[in-house]
Amino acid sequence: MPDARQFYIDGCWVDPVQARVADLVNPATGMTSGVVSMGSAADVDVAVRAASRAFDSYSRTTAAERRELLQRILRRYEVHFEAIAQAMMLEMGVPIKFSREAQTSIGVGHLEAMIEVLKDFRFAERRGGTELLMEPVGVCALITPWNWPIAQVASKVVPALAAGCTMVLKPSEWAPLSAGLWTQVLHEAGVPPGVFNLIHGDGIDVGVPLSRHPDVDMVSFTGSTRGGTDVARNAAATVKRVHQELGGKSPCILLDDADYGRALSHVLNAVYLNAGQSCDAPTRVLVPAGRLMEAESVAHRLVHTLVVGDPTLEKTTMGPVVSQRQFERVQGYIETGLKEGARLIVGGVGRPAGLEQGYYVRPTVFSRVHNDMTIAREEIFGPVVCILAYEGEAEAVRIANDTPYGLAAYVWGADEVRMSRIAARLRAGQVTLNGASPDMHTPFGGYKMSGNGREYGEFGLREFLEVKAVIRGADA
Repeated sequence: MPDARQFYIDGCWVDPVQARVADLVNPATGMTSGVVSMGSAADVDVAVRAASRAFDSYSRTTAAERRELLQRILRRYEVHFEAIAQAMMLEMGVPIKFSREAQTSIGVGHLEAMIEVLKDFRFAERRGGTELLMEPVGVCALITPWNWPIAQVASKVVPALAAGCTMVLKPSEWAPLSAGLWTQVLHEAGVPPGVFNLIHGDGIDVGVPLSRHPDVDMVSFTGSTRGGTDVARNAAATVKRVHQELGGKSPCILLDDADYGRALSHVLNAVYLNAGQSCDAPTRVLVPAGRLMEAESVAHRLVHTLVVGDPTLEKTTMGPVVSQRQFERVQGYIETGLKEGARLIVGGVGRPAGLEQGYYVRPTVFSRVHNDMTIAREEIFGPVVCILAYEGEAEAVRIANDTPYGLAAYVWGADEVRMSRIAARLRAGQVTLNGASPDMHTPFGGYKMSGNGREYGEFGLREFLEVKAVIRGADA
């Protein structure tokens, strides 16, 4: 049975200060699959002290030394690639094919991108008589979610290491297994003791003490908007830097000249392959009123091509949601959509046929959705897509921007000039046109209640750096 009882502090696997465990549950079966230790403020103190001790020496390493460290990490990550993919399948129910091709592969992408960035990044430059130094921000608390476990761990740990920071990672208590394997990768790669530390636990007993700790210089948090506001409040007393990647309710505008078969296939895959549990999922699909019936028909047909079920099978394209709590939350939103008058195209309340165990949700599409409906405004975090009709480009942009979130947006059409014009008007941190492939050097982060700061590549690296100006006199 998988075991996440130990923490990793100061280069060693150690027992928590106080023994307290919680069960891990396999979302595909609803059965206990392992145990995880739940840490405390005392564990936080031990880990932060280790990171503080390590900072002086690690912060003075060269960019070339840190680049070589990332290269060693990449080599060890590739050795453990399949074990990491299997761990994420077990802890969050993601289909094994998607776990390998996306969830695990993105760890390689983050490492390769940062190795490339460090080749040319200038940590010092002269501007007239002033020298600008880019220095590590210090000890960092990294708090990550369960929905893209390795992606979010890598998007924080990799730039923190590249910058010369030391850190304490608190992964989600629902996804500790992949984080443990990630930690083993770093250990085998020779990350110096105290530079990277891992503590398991929940937000109250570990996340809050980390955010408040006076010796933590920065908190990087990915999770819900509510969780992000709590982190910011907890960090405020010590005026530490707070970096957040939060929720989303991302719009996808299909223009009247788009290929609806291609566009909706891409959109629905983007939502359903991770069971709707992606903060940037295009869950609000905006279509011209004149093509609404066509969009409904295409969506209905495509959903019936999904294979929902056992995540261990290569043919499975959608697994369960992560927990009983998440299952009940999504069921509640589907019921609300029906009560508020949205038209159910496919899916609905309950489990898919033949899946009586586990936290499986029927992949659901609502149409005739108005943007003031609950299912159009709140982040469901489940396999539920809303189709909204619009009249004209201006209304499409207005509806797309009418949300408290601003993480991602999508546009599909045949006219590049027109799509670019619309993209410029969308209030989102990332706009993807016609399903363009992701680029690990492209900044990722949001406007409004979707957070602040950016991740990925050079933009992620800069979040972990302070700028120091050394001003020289005439005779210096």
